[in-house]
Amino acid sequence: MTELAHYPSLARASVLVTGGATGLGADVVRAMRTQGAQVGVLDIDAEAGAELAAETGAHFRRADMRDLEALPQVISQLADATGPFSVLVNNAARDDRHDFANLTPDYWRECLATNLSHHVFAAQAVAPGMAAAGGGSIINMGSISWMRGRPGMLGYTTAKAAIHGLTRTLAQELGPQGIRVNSVVPGAILTERQAKLWLTPEKNAEFLALQALKFRLEPKHVTPMVLFLASDASAGCTGQDFIVDAGLTLN
Repeated sequence: MTELAHYPSLARASVLVTGGATGLGADVVRAMRTQGAQVGVLDIDAEAGAELAAETGAHFRRADMRDLEALPQVISQLADATGPFSVLVNNAARDDRHDFANLTPDYWRECLATNLSHHVFAAQAVAPGMAAAGGGSIINMGSISWMRGRPGMLGYTTAKAAIHGLTRTLAQELGPQGIRVNSVVPGAILTERQAKLWLTPEKNAEFLALQALKFRLEPKHVTPMVLFLASDASAGCTGQDFIVDAGLTLN
């Protein structure tokens, strides 16, 4: 982990991170705990979630984020352990590849359920507590993939494009209650999953050629933006997309 700025307001925060057991989400969890925040983690991977909880002292609950009816209850259970959430990091997603010609209605609904719908209902679940406390911060994790029109992942890019509109509308909806809503839009982030499934020397060279900054982005390059938006240092920021892509969208 790179050296992080210290935000005193986060020591008083209770943070919910969805999809927080591995990858970028796990990096955010570790960083939030370093700041002194109480952290609740939701993830479908029970083994990785339990390991992260043992490592960091975060509170973990297994959850299928696609089960929107059960989601409010599991969030409430976590809040009993951490205190009412003042920060929500909507991180859970899965960027599976698929062929447009073979796309089915069921798979399309699965893409939206996995990458979009839970953002809405997690925000709905935490907003009353944030409003009662005088405010809070919701951070939606986007992706530059839709800005680049990446083929082979239509369900994912459509969901991530929708997060742009969701962020702006929720910012207007919740702003009068003191709740800020922003999105962090990562570029090509090198995670264990990416390296295992799709990274080749040719793909690595392609990203480096297209980026203005000539190094591969890792979760540690994105997490500081999440911390900033979660903290009082960003008190004047809402309804915005904060791109962390090493200049990839300049091309």
